[in-house]
Amino acid sequence: MSKQSKKMLSADVIAQNQEMFRCPICDGQMRMVNSQSLICINQHCFDVSKQGYVNLLSRAIKTKYDKRMFESRRAICRSGFFEPLHAIISDKIINQLRTKERFKVLDAGCGEGSQLTNIQEKIIQNTTNTPLAVGIDISKEGINNAAAEYSNAIWCIADIANCPFASHQFNFILNILSPANYSEFQRMIAADGRVIKVVPERDYLKEFRDVFYEGSQNQVYSNDNTLDHFKENFEITDVERIRYQVALDDTLIKPLLRMTPLSWGTTEERLQKVRQMNLQQITMDFTILFGKK
Repeated sequence: MSKQSKKMLSADVIAQNQEMFRCPICDGQMRMVNSQSLICINQHCFDVSKQGYVNLLSRAIKTKYDKRMFESRRAICRSGFFEPLHAIISDKIINQLRTKERFKVLDAGCGEGSQLTNIQEKIIQNTTNTPLAVGIDISKEGINNAAAEYSNAIWCIADIANCPFASHQFNFILNILSPANYSEFQRMIAADGRVIKVVPERDYLKEFRDVFYEGSQNQVYSNDNTLDHFKENFEITDVERIRYQVALDDTLIKPLLRMTPLSWGTTEERLQKVRQMNLQQITMDFTILFGKK
């Protein structure tokens, strides 16, 4: 698909759902104009890029996430690392549906889009409902990657602390291994909607953690504060703990090291130690929280 046709396709989908948007500068209503731009009632203008995404940041924000990291995340996701996790999330969403109407799923902190895409595909494969998927991330590199690779969703560069969407728009908000803004989630979630947050558990990538944090207090991980904060903002309807191991080969070690914040700031000596360990498998360990207003 050419960049021009991708831009037009994205603009059409955005136009069909323009009532969902609000201006990140003035909170005004927005509309798609000439298949080119989202413009609010106060004339703040945000163009659809050639890749098909919209940059809805009110100001430029630098992040430490680069293109290589997002490419690594995509490689890991496509290798099946998160398949059991995605299966649980998609099943829970399907079981929550009450009608055959189209519903909206927001991935807040979607990165390069692979996780939202996988979950959306599983839902489509197992139900007649068609979700409208929306992915936002503060990283331009992440959203550029998502829009270039996937045409199944609306992709926006946006700040979760100032989301460019009207209130009560989403039936489900996903927040997978990413920072959250619960006041915005509460505003955007529909009355009967669900927030689904995935947090790492103590054994997540423990083979790496044991090396990178050996001898420090971070060697033992706790997410108690994260769990308490979620409970303060939402009524928990379900909690799932999932722990499994994924087979490794030499081609996966490098992207796995690049994608995880566990490796950021560690020494080259410890990175080299991991590379030489000849790891045959890695541990995945998550808690999935399901909450409502």
